[in-house]
Amino acid sequence: MHKTNERCIFCKIINKSIPNAIVYEDDKFLVFLDRYPINYGHTLVIPKDHFDNILEMPINLVGEIHSLVPQIAKAVITTIGGNGFNVSQNNGKSANQIIPHVHVHIVPRFLAEKIKGQWPTRRIANIEDLKNLAERIKMNIGNIE
Repeated sequence: MHKTNERCIFCKIINKSIPNAIVYEDDKFLVFLDRYPINYGHTLVIPKDHFDNILEMPINLVGEIHSLVPQIAKAVITTIGGNGFNVSQNNGKSANQIIPHVHVHIVPRFLAEKIKGQWPTRRIANIEDLKNLAERIKMNIGNIE
């Protein structure tokens, strides 16, 4: 049983009570596509236990979540043909943390954006499109240690 917060949207995703596009799941973590992506393939890695910020997490779990990031990022970039990616993890409202549940963003990037010199803007993604993309990403994940 995981420590969850009934008001937290990410805990609702963990409990499968709202639609989501899962890329990877194990006993400690859930990885899914952001419904409001900054860019195509924007993925979130979250612990299944609810922690408002990284300072509340046991240190070993912090290490485990960050060890998962490169494996997921490689699968995402391989699937969508990105040229790079940003990894971010915000803590607190002043750091632009919108959802108070620890999450690591993997935001794919493309050379065309660099040429334009623009940061993409968020949009609302179609859940069925996200689910289709999630299935394609899963095929590139392989074995996660």
